[in-house]
Amino acid sequence: MPDTYTTKQGQAWDQIAKETLGSEKYMHELIMANPAHRHTVFFSAGTVLTVPQIETPDNKPETLPPWKR
Repeated sequence: MPDTYTTKQGQAWDQIAKETLGSEKYMHELIMANPAHRHTVFFSAGTVLTVPQIETPDNKPETLPPWKR
């Protein structure tokens, strides 16, 4: 089951990306995971969004030290 996030009144994509994925730079991936809401700028409270799994250098096994793999 994918991770989800329920919006708060007035939130925008960049705020949600920072809160759920750690950085605004993942806003595009968040939008792509929620195509039905791609034209939304500011959310009303209670919208449930799918939060995609983002592969970053910090969580790629080949970039982790051996004791964290």
